[in-house]
Amino acid sequence: MTRRSKPSPGPSPQAVASLRARLDAFLAATDARARIGFDPVEFPHRYQDPRDIEVSALLAAALAYGRADLFRPKVDSLLSRMGASPAAFVRELDVQGAKALLEGFVYRFNVGTDVAVLLLGMGRALREHGALETLFLQGLTAEGGMHAALSAFTTALRRVPMAPLRAAMGPERGLHHLLPSPLGPGAAKRLNLFLRWMVRGPDAVDFGIWKQVSPSALVIPLDTHIGRISGHLGFTRRTDLTWRTAEEVTASLRALDAGDPVRYDFALCHYGMSGACPSTPVAENCERCALLPACRVGPGVVAAATRRVSKASRPRGA
Repeated sequence: MTRRSKPSPGPSPQAVASLRARLDAFLAATDARARIGFDPVEFPHRYQDPRDIEVSALLAAALAYGRADLFRPKVDSLLSRMGASPAAFVRELDVQGAKALLEGFVYRFNVGTDVAVLLLGMGRALREHGALETLFLQGLTAEGGMHAALSAFTTALRRVPMAPLRAAMGPERGLHHLLPSPLGPGAAKRLNLFLRWMVRGPDAVDFGIWKQVSPSALVIPLDTHIGRISGHLGFTRRTDLTWRTAEEVTASLRALDAGDPVRYDFALCHYGMSGACPSTPVAENCERCALLPACRVGPGVVAAATRRVSKASRPRGA
């Protein structure tokens, strides 16, 4: 008879409390306002009206892939041409207006037709529902889970007149990358990032304008930085950037803060982005890291570097 292995026990309450205290101190030491300029959240921070924040945020999040110095000018140019109110712009947008705005637009996987679908979809949502939040809530209520709700949200946004749009602007190229529908097994990092901005807060980074979605339901916007640091801190043993991994990391974070599991996301992600926690660990960086006592990698890196220095400093023949 095959014996089933017992599941490994979770961390003790003392370990959870210790890690929470270290992460809270790490979060408090992060100058979030100074980092906003290195994050696509800078774009919705230009606006005050909730509808303008929604529209600019989803556009910025959708295009926030690849190098920041390449996607930021694209988002900045589009928002500048959309005028003082992005929400008012998309409410009135039609196919010909989309063509005028986006003719010749190319950014990596995406062409103008892809972005036109997103803008026209947001305009339709605002006209029919008044807010992107209302459209999202329909899917959340009907489908229950966050993955299914996001899939319903993107599916609804893509219901635009494709035949006249293709006739005017040509075929779409990377629409599924920009606005995936159905969602698939990927981590949906940019969509979860958009949700974090809308639902959490308000604080220095996130807006908290979607009051009917609980921060406790959010899923971590999983990218390479969060994936690497999550492994170092023991939040997951998985290395793939999938929805399953994002859920596993989020479950670990819920043990630290059940009501707001993704509150450390901005600080941890920007720590990785800054080069302080690279894919190949650097002993000097690890020694300075405030999270070193909780890390599963750093102490070994520091110890190995110390042994190398000690060995090199011994007199020959000793």
